[in-house]
Amino acid sequence: MFQDEAYRAELSSDLQADYTKFFSMVESRIDTLSKTRPVEQYVKLQKIGQGTFGEVFKVRHKITKQHFALKRIRMEQEKEGFPITALREIRILQSLNHENIVCLKEICHSAPNARNGFKPQFFLVFEFCDHDLAGLSQQVDFTEPMKKAIMKQLLTGLYYLHVNNVLHRDLKAANILIDKNGVLKIADFGLARTTVASLRPDRPTRYTGRVVTLWYRPPEILLNDRHYGKPVDLWGAGCIMAELWTKYPIMQGEHEINQLNLIINLCGSITPEVWPGVQRLETYREAHLPQDIKRHVREKLTPKIPSLAAVDLIDQLLVLDPSKRLDAEQALSHDYFYEDPPPGDLRAFSKCGSSYLEFLSSSNNPRSRLPPGMNRPGAPRGPPVGPGQQMNYVGPPGMVHPNPNRRPMPEDNLYYDRVF
Repeated sequence: MFQDEAYRAELSSDLQADYTKFFSMVESRIDTLSKTRPVEQYVKLQKIGQGTFGEVFKVRHKITKQHFALKRIRMEQEKEGFPITALREIRILQSLNHENIVCLKEICHSAPNARNGFKPQFFLVFEFCDHDLAGLSQQVDFTEPMKKAIMKQLLTGLYYLHVNNVLHRDLKAANILIDKNGVLKIADFGLARTTVASLRPDRPTRYTGRVVTLWYRPPEILLNDRHYGKPVDLWGAGCIMAELWTKYPIMQGEHEINQLNLIINLCGSITPEVWPGVQRLETYREAHLPQDIKRHVREKLTPKIPSLAAVDLIDQLLVLDPSKRLDAEQALSHDYFYEDPPPGDLRAFSKCGSSYLEFLSSSNNPRSRLPPGMNRPGAPRGPPVGPGQQMNYVGPPGMVHPNPNRRPMPEDNLYYDRVF
């Protein structure tokens, strides 16, 4: 996976923190990798995801006829057996039990053969969810009660993760699933990790900066702060919340410096006055960022979002200083969730005749009819703000979705690093 020094150090610190517990948990839960069940018990139905991890398929169990999502663990680059990053993902998923967190059902294997280079292949089997927010947002106009229900469930799942000292580190619309019962699931824990207290107070734990999809990446990571924490996930939650109204990510940078400038244009200049201590970050000192730009979150969002409480919540989630950003518990207590209308029922999505997943969605390929009371939004025809303004929404004339810029991946040009 990532080969930088910080990432290797992070893996080392994570394992050294509790090496024995790490492997005992994995072995006890999956009964060792050698005893996993064969993948042939599943029938492949449809490809639903592709990315740096490989491929994900919708599958059906031959006996129970239930549907699942099957993710293949990439082994091609591994010279030392089962990848440690996958073990970490398995460990985290098996330690979690909450309705708003995707459930890992089991681990399967395929026997070595010519097709896999005579190496055993391993697969993660997850509960199947019909929709993700990125796919739904292109097809459905969410009602106000639906938006509130989505955010309440998202923040509830995030609160559970943080109480259990888990950082997700890749919150984005495509990683937020909704099942047929209207239950939201936070998915894709490939970059997640547990927080580890440093054994030396003078040397806080360093984390890798190679996390979070660029358009959802918080300023502290863009400024190369390696001592970040739970607030990184709340920034992503704020971006996702705004996206429920705008339909597209609100800050779509082409590279890290461009992303920082988009953040500054929306949230104001990054200065020691608004973010005490930021001057200690070397990247901040070297970047020479603009220092005279005012914050415009409320002004830019109010025309799009009728609820002033919703705008206020987004404003408090998109705070530059991570120490001043709302945490999940504070966000759940915000006035937005207590004003009318109350959170709605997401089970209406179960009436959709098709799955709305980012990988499958296409703006020029109309799906089957939507449930009563749900409308397909019109095709976007350009940015809803004027030239030169920071809300860089996608939607030029003639754009065909899937949008190849939703997650720029210059390493391999795989655009849909969706979910598992």
